[in-house]
Amino acid sequence: MRVSAGDDGNVSIRPAERADLLAVVHIENASFSQPWPYDAFEGFLDESGFLIAEHDGDVVGYVVADVSRNFGRQLGHVKDVAVHPERRGFGVGSALLTRVLAVLVAQGADTVKLEVRQSNDGAKRLYRNFGFEPLRRVPGYYEDGEDAIVMIRKLE
Repeated sequence: MRVSAGDDGNVSIRPAERADLLAVVHIENASFSQPWPYDAFEGFLDESGFLIAEHDGDVVGYVVADVSRNFGRQLGHVKDVAVHPERRGFGVGSALLTRVLAVLVAQGADTVKLEVRQSNDGAKRLYRNFGFEPLRRVPGYYEDGEDAIVMIRKLE
């Protein structure tokens, strides 16, 4: 699948492969003060919701999501999403979210949730543009004590 998300071309969205993990960890470390370790990503390699955005042969972003049963319903969970700092603002995050939401629907999810730092206004704005609504605040969710906002969206 090709989607327009580059300043000089397109990005492709594809399933993550083992060869992508070092680039994913590099983006994770550049994006978050409390990054996931390599082995956390390695554990999601077989998930259809672990997707890579690639531009000119380079990994420029990724998303990790899965589906689990929750009170008899299929709940999608976007666990992690990041775009390389130099590639932000070109639609890569939107392309990843568009594709992963389609994957979650195909897996039977009727609702999807995610957690976002209370201070991350850019991410909250992106998620609102995708129809996510704040559900609740979780005090001290992150290791540094910052609160998380749980956001939720119904899928059709």
